[in-house]
Amino acid sequence: MLKIDIQQSWWAMIGLGNGTREWTMEEKFEKIAEAGFTGIMGSLPDDHEAEKWRRLLDEYQFSFGIHSFPSKKEDLQPLIKKAKEFGVQYINSQVMDDFTIGDDAIQLLKDLVAEAKKENILYFVETHRGRITQDLIRTVHYVNEIPDLRLTIDFSHYVLAGEGCYSEKAEECLDILLKRTSSIHARVSNGQQIQVDIGPEGKHPMTDRFVGWWEKGMSYWLKEAKPGDVLPLVCELGPPDYSITHYSNLTPKEISDRWEQALVFKRILEEAWNRVSPKNSFVSG
Repeated sequence: MLKIDIQQSWWAMIGLGNGTREWTMEEKFEKIAEAGFTGIMGSLPDDHEAEKWRRLLDEYQFSFGIHSFPSKKEDLQPLIKKAKEFGVQYINSQVMDDFTIGDDAIQLLKDLVAEAKKENILYFVETHRGRITQDLIRTVHYVNEIPDLRLTIDFSHYVLAGEGCYSEKAEECLDILLKRTSSIHARVSNGQQIQVDIGPEGKHPMTDRFVGWWEKGMSYWLKEAKPGDVLPLVCELGPPDYSITHYSNLTPKEISDRWEQALVFKRILEEAWNRVSPKNSFVSG
């Protein structure tokens, strides 16, 4: 059976709490589990925290995907070794940096993909501004040149850079990238702000556009997936200054409830999956 794995971003848990203090690590795990998430996307823990992370992940039976920021294949090699030892589900890369272009970028991406394939670990490159995938057009070029390049789809970055990506040409390019979907990061941009509050019912004017892209990505993934494959879907609502804030005495205060918004995105992702794949389970197990 093909499944989705709805993960909460650990980065998105920064600063969340009960109003008087930030939740502890244990409380954050408990909250994520109570909300029905089936995994976490974070960073590979430092050695002094690894045992605690492993214990909590096992206690809650969470999957675990990790970030990485390689600028050469040698950056990825030791991380892969540690990731496999820790039992990581996949490695997601924001590949450095946005000034690496053309043939140099293609070779770097080929090297990274080959390194992960050699070690037999799932490896995805994220569509992200300020990285090697800085813009839509160059990322389409990379995908066309590298048949086994798989993507983590986060189109909030391209909508922000293109102020909406409303053109037919943009949709054609986005569709090319969606055919390489191996993970999705859920966030909505309105073309002016990277992360907007979509309300308790998700009724923001841009929500349907993003959900449409996510459903396309899910559909393309389903066409290529093999029995037992899992599609990680990550609710990734960042802390300030990703979230909209106002400042008082130079202290950022968030305008929206980021945790409640994460639960809205979780529900939207589940509903999108059920529309696209009603015969498959909507959670990992």
